Amino acid sequence: MERPSSSTSSEASEARLSMIDSLRGCGLSGIRVDKEELRRRISIPQYIRLAVRRAIYSKDVGAGVDSADLLASEEVDCPPDCPMVVFVNSRSGGRHGPELKLRLQDLMGEEQVYDLSDVKPNEFVQYGLACLEQLALGDPVAKQTREKLRVVAAGGDGTVGWVLGCLGELHKDGRYPIPPVSIIPLGTGNDLSRSFGWGGSFPFAWKKAVKRSLHRASIGPVCHLDSWNLSITMPAGEVVETPYSLKLTAECTLDQDVVVDGRLPEKVNCYDGVFYNYFSIGMDAQVAYGFHHLRNEKPYLAQGPIANKLIYSGYSCTQGWFFTPCVSDPSLRGLKNILRIHIKKANSSQWEKVRVPPNIRSIVALNLHNFASGRHPWGNLSPEYLEKRGFVAANADDGLLEIFGLKHGWHASFVMVELISAKHIAQASAIRFEVRGGEWTQSFMQMDGEPWKQPLDKEYSTFIEIRRVPNQSLMIRGE
Repeated sequence: MERPSSSTSSEASEARLSMIDSLRGCGLSGIRVDKEELRRRISIPQYIRLAVRRAIYSKDVGAGVDSADLLASEEVDCPPDCPMVVFVNSRSGGRHGPELKLRLQDLMGEEQVYDLSDVKPNEFVQYGLACLEQLALGDPVAKQTREKLRVVAAGGDGTVGWVLGCLGELHKDGRYPIPPVSIIPLGTGNDLSRSFGWGGSFPFAWKKAVKRSLHRASIGPVCHLDSWNLSITMPAGEVVETPYSLKLTAECTLDQDVVVDGRLPEKVNCYDGVFYNYFSIGMDAQVAYGFHHLRNEKPYLAQGPIANKLIYSGYSCTQGWFFTPCVSDPSLRGLKNILRIHIKKANSSQWEKVRVPPNIRSIVALNLHNFASGRHPWGNLSPEYLEKRGFVAANADDGLLEIFGLKHGWHASFVMVELISAKHIAQASAIRFEVRGGEWTQSFMQMDGEPWKQPLDKEYSTFIEIRRVPNQSLMIRGE
C-alpha cells in the first residue's frame, strides 16, 4: 500500500487540530454523553409533541388540544428534566444543514425538530406554544414541560435573531417564562454564537458533537442579552427595500425632546425592527449591500466562506472603501456632512449632541463583544482609559451600545486584527441619528448583517432612533 505523502499527512494533521479547536470552542471536548440518557432528559412526551405539531400544521390551537385528549393514553408520571425543541436552518452550513437535521431527529424525534423552511418560529409561538399552554391549564406534565422548555437555534446570526424575536413576543403575556435559547453555529460570522460560548463553527465530522451540544444546551446556565428596537422616520413617498427584520408600521415613536437641524415633513413613513448585535451606517453597509446583490445575481461566484471573503474584499476595493478614486465626489466624503448624532447616557433622560469625527466613513453601534466573525473592534480598554472617557466595561446585558467609527477599509482592517483601535465615540442607552441628504441622494445602512439602501431628501431629515427593548432575551451559555 502506498504511504501518503508528507504534505497529505500535514494537511490531515492540521484538519484534526482545527477540529479539536472547534470542539473546544463549542465547549464540547472531554464530555461523554449516553444517547438514551440524553433522550430521557430532553424528549417531550409523545402525546404533547404530536398535539403541538398538529396545532402548528393546521394553524389551529384547538385542533392540537383536541388531538392531545385522544393521544394521551400513555402514562407519564413526570416531564423530562429539560424538554427541548430545535429550529434548523437547513440551508445554512452548506451540505451539512440537512445532515444535522437528520441527526437531531434521530436523537430527539421528528416532532421536536423544526426545519425553518417548513415551520417558522412565529408559527411555533402562535400555535405550538399556545397549544402547549392550553394543555398546561389542566395537565401538570404539560405545565412543567412548558415551564422547563429550552430552544436550540441551528443556523447563523440571522436565524438566531429570528428565533429570539419571535420568542420575545411572549413577554406580552407573561404567564410563563420565556424559553432560553442555545446555538448550533451554521453561519459564516456566528458572532452571537461566539459571544455565548458556542464557538464560531460546528464540527460536523464528529457525530458525537451533536449529542454533546444538546447536552450542553440542557445543563448550561441562563444569562441575559439586550435587544434593541430600531425605528426609522422618513419623508413619505420614498420607496425603501428593507430587510425582513424591518417592517412598515403605522405608529411613529420619534422623541420630540430633541432639537433637530433639519425640517420635519408633515407626512412620514415609519419602519420598526429589532437587532441584537449591531447597527451601522456608511461605507461598510454600502459594500455589504453590493456584495449581497452580487451574490444573489451570480450565486455561482460564492461557493463557500473563503470564496465569499475573497469576493467581498475585491468588491470593497471597487467601491472605494480601500481606494478612494476621487475625493471630490460627495458620495465618498465623511459622514459628518450628512449625519447628526444625539445620545442618552446611562441613567440620564437628557439628549446630548455628539460630535461626528472628521474622515469617518462608517459608524457602528455595537451590542456584543464579537463583530465581523469574532473581531473585537471596541477593544479591551484599560480601566484608566475607561475612567478618562467616562466609559464602563462593555457587556451584552449592560443596557448600553458602544459607538465607534471607521475611516476607511485599511483602518477597518487594522482595527479588526487589533493593530490599532477604532475611533471610540460614545456609550449610550439610546441613540438618535439624523440624516439629511444635501448633495447625497442615498445612504446605506445595515443591522445584524442585513443591508439596505436608504433614500435621502435634500429638504427633510430622516431619523433613526435606537432604544433598548425593556425585556431582555434569555440565552444559554455554552461554556
